[in-house]
Parts: sequence; C-alpha cells; structure tokens
Amino acid sequence: MLRIFYAFLILVCSVPMIPGLAGVIISSLGYIPPLEMTELNWHGYIQLTQWNGLLSSIFASIFSATLSTLLATLFCFSILQRLWLSKYWRKVESILAPLLSLPHVAFAIGFAFLFAPTGFIARAAFQLFGWQTDPSSHAFLVNDPYALGLTFALAFKELPFLLLMSIPVLQQLKLEQTYKASTMLGYAPHQMWFKVVFPQWFAKMRFALFAVITYGISVVDVALILGPSNPPTFSVVVWQWFNDPDLSLLPRASAGAVVLFILASLLMGALVIVEKTMVNWCNRWQYSGRRGPSLPGITFLSTSVILATSILPLLIIWSLAQRWRFPDLIPSQFSLRFWQFEWSNVVPTLITSIVLATVVASLALLLALVAHEYKLKHRWHLPDYLIAMPMLIPQLSMLFGIQVVTLYVASDYFSLWVIWSHLFFAFPFVYLALDGPWKSYDNNFTKAGLSLGKSPIHIFLMVKLRMLLPALLYAWAVGASVSLAQYLPTLMLGGGRISTITTEAVALSSGFDRRVTAIYALWQALLPLLFFSAALFISRLTTRRSPSVVKERTAHDSLSKRPHHL
Repeated sequence: MLRIFYAFLILVCSVPMIPGLAGVIISSLGYIPPLEMTELNWHGYIQLTQWNGLLSSIFASIFSATLSTLLATLFCFSILQRLWLSKYWRKVESILAPLLSLPHVAFAIGFAFLFAPTGFIARAAFQLFGWQTDPSSHAFLVNDPYALGLTFALAFKELPFLLLMSIPVLQQLKLEQTYKASTMLGYAPHQMWFKVVFPQWFAKMRFALFAVITYGISVVDVALILGPSNPPTFSVVVWQWFNDPDLSLLPRASAGAVVLFILASLLMGALVIVEKTMVNWCNRWQYSGRRGPSLPGITFLSTSVILATSILPLLIIWSLAQRWRFPDLIPSQFSLRFWQFEWSNVVPTLITSIVLATVVASLALLLALVAHEYKLKHRWHLPDYLIAMPMLIPQLSMLFGIQVVTLYVASDYFSLWVIWSHLFFAFPFVYLALDGPWKSYDNNFTKAGLSLGKSPIHIFLMVKLRMLLPALLYAWAVGASVSLAQYLPTLMLGGGRISTITTEAVALSSGFDRRVTAIYALWQALLPLLFFSAALFISRLTTRRSPSVVKERTAHDSLSKRPHHL
C-alpha cells in the first residue's frame, strides 16, 4: 500500500515538471497545435529580442533578486551572530511563525501603505519635520524605477524563512564547543562567527538561498504591487504577454518564460560560484588574523518585526477610514461602510480560500507522511532536491506547459486543476517542515512496540504520530499558508473562474480604492494566522491530555492499550 501511495506522490508532485518545462520550451518554438501552430521556428525569441524595454526589465529583475538575496543573507547571519548563543534566541524562535504566516501580498500592500507618496511614513515626516512629498510622484520605495522598494520588501520578507532554515544547520555545528575552543585561542565571539561558523553555515544554506533568489527573480504578485512599471520586472512582462488577447503572440510569452528559467539557473550558478570562491578558493580571510565584523543583528531583527507588526494595524485603519486626507496622521472620519459594501463579495471568496487551503494542506500533509515513511523503509527513493524542485523553478516557466497539458486531459475541471497546482507547490514546503522532526524521532519507541507484539500501523498511529503531532500540525499550517499565497497557479489553471483572497487583493492593489484593498489584504494576512493559531491550539490541547514532557510515558501508555483491528 505504501508503494502505491508513493507512486501516486511521484505522479502528482514530480512527474508534472517534465511536461511543464517541455511544454513551455516547445511552445516557445512556435509549436502550439490547439492554435494551429505546427511548425517549429524562432519567431517567439525574435519577437522577444525586439521588445524595447527588454534589457532594462531583465536588469531590474536580476538587480532586485540578487540584492534582496544578499541583504536577506546578511540580515540573517547578523541576527544569528548576535542572538544564537544568547538567552533571547528562544524569543526569536517564537516570533518566526507569525512572521512566516504573513503572506507576501499582504506584506507588499502594507509596505506600499507605509512608503507610498501619501503613505504613513510621508504623513509622519510632514507632521514631525514639515517635509512633504509630491503625491503625484513615485516614493523612494514604491514603484521606483530602480526596484529598490521591491528589493527591500523581498529582503525583509524572506528573512524569517532563512532564520527558520538556519536552525537545523546550526544545531549540527555544535557551536558551544566551537565557542569554547575559539575563546581559548583568543578570538572574540563575533570573530568566531565570521571565521569559523560563516563558511560552514553559508555552504549548508545553499538550497535555502536557491529558493530565495529564484523567488526573487520570478515573483509576479509582489512585483505588480511594489516593482517598477515602465518597464516592469521581467517576470511581470512575461505574465502580461501570457495575458495578451492576441494568441499569436503566445510563443513570445513562452520564450520569455524559458529565458526566465535560464536567468534563475544562472543566478543559482552564480550563487554557487560565490560560495566556492569565499569558502574554498579565496579563503585567506579565514585564517589571516583576528579581524571579523560585528554586525548589528538586533537592528535588523527589530526592523523586520516593526515592519511586520505595523502592517496589520495600518490595514485595519485603512479599512475603517471614511476620510483620510494627506497629510493627516490619522483619519478624520471612521466608518464601516466599505466593510458593509464589500462583505457580500468577501464571504464567497473567503469560503473558497479556506476550503481550498484546508484540502490542499491535508493532502500535502498526507503525501509528506508517505514520503518520509517510504524514505525510512526503502533504499531507493526520490532525493530531497528533486522533491523540492518546484521551489527552485520559476512558476511561469512551468505553468504554461502544464496548462497546455490540462487542455488535452480535461479542460473543464478548473477546481481540480487549481487544487492540484496548489498541492504541487505546497507539498515541498510541508515535506521540508517535517524533515527535522522525522529525523529527530527516536526509533527505539517503534522497536519497543514491535517487541511487544503491536502491528506497525498501530505503532505509527498511536505512538509516532502522537509524539510528532505538534510538528504535523505546524506542517499542516505551513501547507495552508502556501496554498493561500498562490497567485499564478490560481489564475492560470483556474481560467479566471476561481477567485481567492490573494487574486482579489492583487487585482485591487493596482489603482483601486485603498480602503477596499485594505479589507482584502487584511483577510489575506489573517487567514494564515488563523491556521497557525488553530494548529497551536490543537497542539496545546492534546499536550495537556497527553503530556509530551515525559515521552516515555506517552509511548508506554500507547503501547499498553489493547490493539485495535485496523
């Protein structure tokens, strides 16, 4: 049975990458039979190179993706250097889940409300210093031609993800022993971090940095809200080409998706070269004296927390503002009129989003359990990097090829394809969320159960799952959060017939009333938080009933019960 489920996992979560990439490559060569294009040619690439703002658009994408990744890496390492060995690290871990649960779109809309020409920062600057911006111009960090706002927003939003991925890495390095040895040799803590820890940490963070830099160059929804507009980033340009009513230009859009995939691959290759250069080739700095920078980690962490925590109150104020003239610091009138007006539209969208996220998270969790159990029991299995590949390939580079395949299979089942597309992109995150807890599970409990005559399925359900229940609930909330954040899969495979909070929030963010936009962005921020809160509540409720502090007692109680006929 486990083999059957694992084969289904491969079919659903890995095999589609082949037709996805193959479909977009073939389409870029002008072969799209449904549109009566049956001859291979280079017209799509020729049209791509003839587009006027191509180089500027590509440069903006590369610049924002590269700089945001470097900044996020710097911020992350600074926080680790300052707080990992201190008594405050537990507090940092406790705030990672709320920071991670805040979706990119809600963060981007709140970021725009803060730094827009008439945003809260501009209002506060006028009230405090009398400094006034031109409301008709672009602010420093919103839709600026150099993509600085997009860069900083991506850097601070990806910081919690890198911190979370750093926890298992640093736990493997045995830093307490390293700290004692470095202190005996006369190195200060920050010098030890720079010369000893950084080379090891940077090499082990390769996969996480791949995911960050790939997302940075291929992001569409955040770039639509914060990125430059003339020309936009390359991913937005490709997305606009896919939406062009002239279907004869689809080869150009496919060619753009192929180029986007190549750019992402080149950036990942450049990241490997930087790592090898710093750690292996030009590594004299690791042993040349005691020089090493002390980075302001607390400042970076405080900035990230302030940005994240200021977004929800700002969205609430905007959703209730009846009259808020610039440069007033607070609205002069409050009203529920916009909530009452939009509520009939919000409720169906909320229901669709919640049902979709619940189904996707549950299926992703089930498949993740199958993947980890199969990995433990069989020598031949999918490697982790292949399971996580959907995180490393730009969505636009796969979705069009997958969309073409769905037209041949069953084009009218839009809900099914949306659920599957969300599952395709959510499963790697759920799998990785369970990777650490599954490796840390003491297999002696299972051996003890087998020696007492219990069946493997009984031990799995009554012992292993009960002991790992908090991790399972957290992974389930992660899957729901990823599903709620999906923008391109919902639009492309849903054919525009399925609306979620994310698709509505992005659509309303471009020029619509800020108060209505704030309502949808607020719900988009609250829904993942609700899933994480539900996971935490259930975890604590079950912990009270079966204390996890004494794991042996939990295992013994589970094994001593009469066996159920499962």
